[in-house]
Amino acid sequence: MNHFKNKVIWITGASSGIGASLAVELSAYNCKLILSGRNQAALQAVKNNCIGLPQENIRLLPFDLKESENIPAITEQAIGLFGEIDITILNGGIAQRSLTKDTTLAVDRELMEVDYFSCIAITKSLLPHLMERNKGQIVVVSSVMGIIGTPFRSGYAAAKHALHGFYDSLRAELWYKYKGITVTIVAPGWVRTNITMNALSGDGTRLQSMDRATEKGMAPEKFAKKMVRAIADKKNLAIIGGVKERFAVWLQRYFPELFIRLVRVMNVR
Repeated sequence: MNHFKNKVIWITGASSGIGASLAVELSAYNCKLILSGRNQAALQAVKNNCIGLPQENIRLLPFDLKESENIPAITEQAIGLFGEIDITILNGGIAQRSLTKDTTLAVDRELMEVDYFSCIAITKSLLPHLMERNKGQIVVVSSVMGIIGTPFRSGYAAAKHALHGFYDSLRAELWYKYKGITVTIVAPGWVRTNITMNALSGDGTRLQSMDRATEKGMAPEKFAKKMVRAIADKKNLAIIGGVKERFAVWLQRYFPELFIRLVRVMNVR
């Protein structure tokens, strides 16, 4: 796809799951990749799997999304690796599986810090660079939970809903003077990754189990192909998932009262 030719693409959350599959998929195109995550060894393994690119065209930039005070400096480092950034894929995040009544406020804060504040911190640090060039694409990995809400996801859904509000507003602001900068929100349904293994329970411990819905979800390699197409098409919003997830979004939009009744008994674990 010509959209990615010679582009510098920065992916957060690239050490596993969707981010790792995206890196491998994008390595089939003539681009340059910056891979970020917390685990240096896991990032190196992903880099080794990106056989479509020369290794010098792939750089590693490990950091922790929770340390938002470091993000301006990290962003400068990212820009300096290849001298520019054309596409930023804000994919890093953490999930939740707990009832609201059992979830501590500390867990809600951690979800917002990782899933929301880290994204807007990177975006605000990167905007001067993009505006100076009037060129670039910001890709935000939200979730179907950024559009609907279900049991066991209150903090996660809140953080993902916040992303939609922020980036819809940003897109509208950029249109007036910076039409060369585009914003794409990608809302995955269930994807067969370890997201639930690492999901937070009510007290902040890791769930360490995969729920049935995730286990039956879309293969991350298939998801990555669909997401790469959505990025190339510069979609404003791309909902990528199975029939059930896409039907839930449709139902909530057009028959909200019926959705409210049905979501109470949906099998979301």
